[in-house]
Amino acid sequence: MKVIIFAGPTLSGVDHERELEALYLPPAAQGDLYRAALDKPVAIGLIDGYFERVPSVSHKEILWAMTQGVHVFGAASMGALRAAELAAFGMEGVGDIYEAFASGALEDDDEVAVVHAGAEEGYRPLSEAMVNIRATLQAAERAGVLGQETRHTLEQLAKGLFHADRSWPALLKRGQEAGLDTAGLEACRRFVAGSRVDQKRLDGLRLLHTLRAKLEAGLPPKQTLYPFSHTDSWEHIRRKAEAPRPPRAEG
Repeated sequence: MKVIIFAGPTLSGVDHERELEALYLPPAAQGDLYRAALDKPVAIGLIDGYFERVPSVSHKEILWAMTQGVHVFGAASMGALRAAELAAFGMEGVGDIYEAFASGALEDDDEVAVVHAGAEEGYRPLSEAMVNIRATLQAAERAGVLGQETRHTLEQLAKGLFHADRSWPALLKRGQEAGLDTAGLEACRRFVAGSRVDQKRLDGLRLLHTLRAKLEAGLPPKQTLYPFSHTDSWEHIRRKAEAPRPPRAEG
């Protein structure tokens, strides 16, 4: 049974096939999930997707894919956002980040946004996701490395950074400038070096494992109860997705 996974920086460096046999595609942009659904896979896993440079995966293409009998799972990044928004329609969310968006504990898209290298470098992340910073600071507090007030201050300082500028060196520098205890910041630095929590990767892997378990148990075609409306915006997305794409320059 064919499975398609859209992944990039979240699973950079992961041996995908060892976790789940599937067709792995780059982060999804608008129209990519529609094109993938045309191949009639049993399931699509949406992990990474573009936010700024190109239009993002639309809700309509996910809804359409499910009406075609395709299960759509989401986790970690763009997948977690869309799964929280479309859970009532049957998109299946996986992981702590999805749960946080679904419950309303998190609301902002920038929580999962990162900048990353290109395909030639395996989509290596070049910034740190806010959700990873939160998870790591909370782990440091549980470990007794940070007090609650310091953890909260560092979270607020990280949230104040533009998503592309978020990194541990930048955050700890902000903490120093804010007058936080030097010894505490150094302890935090050591904790990050040895125990950083990559919640996005954990959730991305959980999606792969969840899908593998469901496939092994038998996954019948997706059933939906909602009517799908062929709006003008949907027809625009569909026509654009079906149009021939210009060749990409090599080099």
